[in-house]
Amino acid sequence: MRVDDLPGWLPAWCVDQLGDEPVAVLFERRSISAVVGLRLAGGRDVVVKAREDDGRAESCVLAQTRLAERGFPCARPLTPVVGVGALAVHAEESRPGGELLHGDSPHVAVRYAAVFARLMAELTDVTVAPPLPNPRWARWDHGDPGLWPAVRVLDERDQSAVPPFVLETAERARGRLLAADLPCVLGHADFEAQNLRWRDGEVWAVHDWDSLAWQPEAALVGAASGTFVSVSPPTLAPVESSAAFLAAYQELRGRVLSTEEQEIAWAASLWPALHNARWEALHGDPPVCGEAVRAQAAERLRLANA
Repeated sequence: MRVDDLPGWLPAWCVDQLGDEPVAVLFERRSISAVVGLRLAGGRDVVVKAREDDGRAESCVLAQTRLAERGFPCARPLTPVVGVGALAVHAEESRPGGELLHGDSPHVAVRYAAVFARLMAELTDVTVAPPLPNPRWARWDHGDPGLWPAVRVLDERDQSAVPPFVLETAERARGRLLAADLPCVLGHADFEAQNLRWRDGEVWAVHDWDSLAWQPEAALVGAASGTFVSVSPPTLAPVESSAAFLAAYQELRGRVLSTEEQEIAWAASLWPALHNARWEALHGDPPVCGEAVRAQAAERLRLANA
C-alpha cells in the first residue's frame, strides 16, 4: 500500500492526533481490526489501529497504557481512542522485531505460562470499565439465542457443515462454564504464539490488546493453556502441555485453583478451538482445530467434569 492509498481520513487524523503526516506505509494487516504501520514525516514510526466501534476499545487501550507505563513488554499507546465515523481508532508506538516461539511441548507451555501469569498479575489492579462484549471466539458467556454467539459472517453460512462432535463438545463445555459462579477479572483472551515475540529467550512484545476480556480468571487461564501454541492456522495444545501451563501458572501466581476453577479452566481450554473448528467447517478449511478437538475432547471434558 502507498500513502496515496490510505483511507481519506487517516493522513489528517495523524496530523491532528500525532502532529505529523504519514510519508510511508510500512505494513498493513486486516482481520477484525485494520492495522497500519506508518512512518511520519519527522521520522517516527507508529502503528494505527481501526476497528468497528463496539464500545470495547477505550477500556482495552487504557489497560494497555497502564501496563506499558509499568514496563510490561507491550507497545505504548500514543493517543486515546478517537471515533471516526463508525470506527474506533488509536495510535501506538511501533515495537518491531523479536521472533516467534514455536512448539507445543510442556517445556514451551511453561514459558508461555510465565508470561501469562505476569500479565494477569499486572492487570489485577488495573481498573477500567469491563471490555464487553467479550471477543467473539471467547464469548461462551453470550446472551444470544442458541449455542454460539451471534456473528453474522458465520451465522449466514450453512450450519449443517459443522460436525456433530463439535456441537456436542461445545454444548457440554459451555454448560459447564455457565454453571460456575466465579468473579470476573480482566485478562488477555487471544494468548496465541502469533501475538507474542521473543528476544534472547525473553518475551519482547505481547500484542493484540483489543482482545482483553472480562471473565473468571480460571476461564482466561484455561483458554490460554489451549491457545498458546497457535500461529496460522490456529490449533489446540496437547492435553499434557495444557496441564503443564496450568500447573506453572498456579505456582507463579502463588495460589492453587480450586477444584471448581480447575474444571472451568479445562472447559474453557476447549472453547476457542471449538469456535475455530466451527469456522473451519463453515468455510471449508482443513480441519486443524477440528481434528484436535476430535482427538482431545473426551479427556478435556472429563477433566472439566462436563
